[in-house]
This record gives sequence, structure tokens and C-alpha cells, in this order.
Amino acid sequence: MNPLDLEEFKRQGYMMIDFLTDYYKNIEKYPVLSKVEPNYLAKKLPSSPPFQPESIESILEDVQQHIIPGITHWMSPNYYAYFPSSGSTAGFVGEMLSNGFNVVGFNWLSSPAATELETIVMNWLGKMLNLPKCFIFSSNFECGGGGVLLGTTCEAILCTLVAARDEKLSQIGKENIGKLVVYCSDQTHSALQKATQIVGIHAQNFRVIKTKGSNFFALSHESFLSTILLDVENGLVPCYLCATVGTTATNAIDPIKLLCNVAKDYDIWVHVDAAYAGSACICPEFRHYIDGIEDVNSFSFNAHKWFLTNLACCCLWVKDHSVLRKSLSTYPEFLQNINSDLKEVIDYKDWQIPLSRKFNSLKLWIVIRSYGVENLKKFLRNHVEMAKTFEGLVRKDERFEIVVPTRFALVCFRISPSAINIDNGSEGCYYIGKNMNDGYLVNEVNRKLLDSVNGCGKAYMTHCEVDGAFVIRCAIGSTLTEEHHVNMTWKLVQEHASFLL
Repeated sequence: MNPLDLEEFKRQGYMMIDFLTDYYKNIEKYPVLSKVEPNYLAKKLPSSPPFQPESIESILEDVQQHIIPGITHWMSPNYYAYFPSSGSTAGFVGEMLSNGFNVVGFNWLSSPAATELETIVMNWLGKMLNLPKCFIFSSNFECGGGGVLLGTTCEAILCTLVAARDEKLSQIGKENIGKLVVYCSDQTHSALQKATQIVGIHAQNFRVIKTKGSNFFALSHESFLSTILLDVENGLVPCYLCATVGTTATNAIDPIKLLCNVAKDYDIWVHVDAAYAGSACICPEFRHYIDGIEDVNSFSFNAHKWFLTNLACCCLWVKDHSVLRKSLSTYPEFLQNINSDLKEVIDYKDWQIPLSRKFNSLKLWIVIRSYGVENLKKFLRNHVEMAKTFEGLVRKDERFEIVVPTRFALVCFRISPSAINIDNGSEGCYYIGKNMNDGYLVNEVNRKLLDSVNGCGKAYMTHCEVDGAFVIRCAIGSTLTEEHHVNMTWKLVQEHASFLL
């Protein structure tokens, strides 16, 4: 056996490219949302592994026959669920090159190019976002700001929360961990709740502050302050706030500057999660959404969501990376070397939870170089324009309403309660005689609409619930989506709504 026979490597590599090219050519033929039943795959594949080698041809045949039917097609142009996971030729090539080198760049010595390219790319991105200089690497690697590539926002939140916890405990004593309080809104990603559980923050000290529709579900600095004051009065210690630019449900924008003005009086670490919307902030017309960023401690966004960089690639910047390293650094004998001893280099193992790390900067570097800043802006703006088109179509149909203002490329809509009061006397009409002002019924109708659209296989959207209302989310951002797909999807929604109403 020769696991890296170069001729076979070349042959199978070309075969895989052809396979994926055919997949993308035919992607619209597949139902966007997989229709398989739970445990379907166990019925298709053997219960024991093969004793002898199998050809790549037979393996790809099984992929076609058994794996693809169980895929929800995130790269489909008719995928509008959650937030996008946009891939690209450059992203794929970068991933392939990174995997081919198979570098494990935990410290500078283990692969100098991996570390140094990461610092360069993070500075590039920081400048594209017009981040303050306090987040950009300087020649002094001992302190100051800088950026790191992690897997996901979940990791970014966990790492910064650990740093915030330890910094606060160094001031008040480790025995007081039970007094630390973490703050967020009811729109904050659930990753924060998981992170607080991991780092040992008591569940009763996890503050979820209610937002209001009248404020477009942004976190109010007044509510934040009143919550802090009550905690301080009760002898607790405010520690960490996760503000969001572009919440998962409705793309709400928390007011960074106002929240930081409150946080600084209580020495609270402020992290800004811009997992989805951060990409768009390279465009000058969207940069104001992160105004006040100079006052936060850390900021992150996912390049794998809306920046043409294949999964996984989260960009995290911190204002003082020494605080992060104090919490996450280890230096066992087998990793000791002269460059690290002299503090001449960055060892990214001390900026993250695991030791091992991929050469992700290579992928991001290739994406930025392949498309250039201007084309990346055009890519983002194109989706924003498509979202405006979709919103306009929704507003033209009196049966529907826009629930919150459309920001970036997410449209939140539903069948209006006023459209569900039709009693045309038709036999079998499910809604005749019902109380059409009942919120539960309105939600039920919209849930049935979403299930119907998704069930037909021609598009896939997801939902959120805000102020008790079931809302349909159309998140435009797939690399392959064009305006005709958006128009088709709206016609699909109308057809299924007509059937329901």
C-alpha cells in the first residue's frame, strides 16, 4: 500500500474536481432541504468496515447514491436558511492547498509561514474594516492588539470569556468566581450561554436582558445599566458583555458606543459578535454599524458566512492579546524553543483552546488576493440589493408584512394577521370560524406556510420568534444566488400562501 502515490493522487484529484463540478452544475435539481428520514443511512451502508480496499469510483458512487440525498444543500442558489455559508473557487483552492501542506502550526517554529501569514492577513482584514490601530499588530508581540483565526464564533466567545473571567478574578480573588456576572440580550447567540457553562459562571448569574420591538430588538443601554446596578447592589461583580451586530433572528444591531459607555464604568469586558454582518462592514455604507468599536475589548466575524471563505474561518481581534495569552498559554518542555523564549514571535497556540491548528490564513489570503477588496464589496452589495428586491415584492402583496426593517441581506416577513380573516364560505376551509386575531393561529398559518415551502424542495428558509410572533427569515447570501432565484422564491411563497388562505 502506498497512501500517497503521486500518480494516484493526481488522478483522484482530477476525478474529485470533476465530481464537484457536476454537483454544482446539477445542484438545483436536488431538493434544497434533505428529505431523508432519521437513521436512513444505516439502512444503506454496511454495518462493518471493508477488509480490502475499495476503489474511489465505487466510493463516489455511494456518495452520489446515498450521501447526497442526505445533504441539505447549503451552496444551492435557493438556500436562504439560517445565515449563508458562502464558498468560492478561491476558498476551495485555498482549503485544498492548506490540506495538501497538512501543516500543524501551533507555534511559530512548527511552520513560520503559517504564523506570519496569519498576522499579515488579520492586519489586512483589520484595515479593510477600518478597525482602530489598537486592534492591529505592531512590532511588539508582547502586548497590544492583534488578530487570530479560529474555527467559529463559539470559540471566539469562549476564549474571550475565559480571558475576561481570569482578568477579573486576578483583581477580586479566584474564590469569588461565584460573583461574576455575564450579560447579553434575549437575541444573543446561544453560544454565549454554552461558554458561560464551560468557564464556570453560575447559571443564575447569566443575565438575558429583554429587548423590545419598538427598539428593533437591539439591547438598550438603559436596560443594561439598570441590570448592572441591581447586580452591584446585591454584591455581584459585572464581568462580560456580548453585544451583537446582526443578531441571528432579525439582524438587530446593538448600540456599541452606548453600551461601552456603560460598561467602562464597571470595568466590563465587551465583546462584539458580528459573525454574519461583520463582512459587510468593509463597505463604507455599512461601517457605521460598528461605530464605537474602539471602546470594545474584542471583535469577531465569520469569514465562512458571507466572505467567500469555505468553512471554517472565524476572525477574532483583541485589543490586548496579552490578557488572552495569560489565560490560554501553556509551555511544556517539548514545545520550548529559542524564538519563543526570546518573545520574538507569536505562538497562536496561546490564543485558542486546542493546541493544533490549521493553516487557515492561506485560504483567506487566497480569497482576498483572488477577488480583491472591490470585488468582495460588489459581492456583498449584490446580495443586499437582492434582499431589497425581495422586500419590495413582499410589500407589494397586501397579504404579507415586513416584521422588522431589512438590514444587510436578511428579510423577515410573515403573512399579516389581517390576511387571515377571509371567510369565503368554501367547504373545508380550515380557518373558517376561527378567531383570526388569535396570535397562536397567526403563528400556525405562518408555520404551515414555511413547512409547505420547504417541503416542496425548491427553496429552504428558516424562522425565528420575536415578541411571540412566528417570523419567516429569508437570508440571501449563497454564492450562486441570482436575482431570478429570488423572484422565483417569492412566487413560490405566494403560491403556497394562496393555497393556505
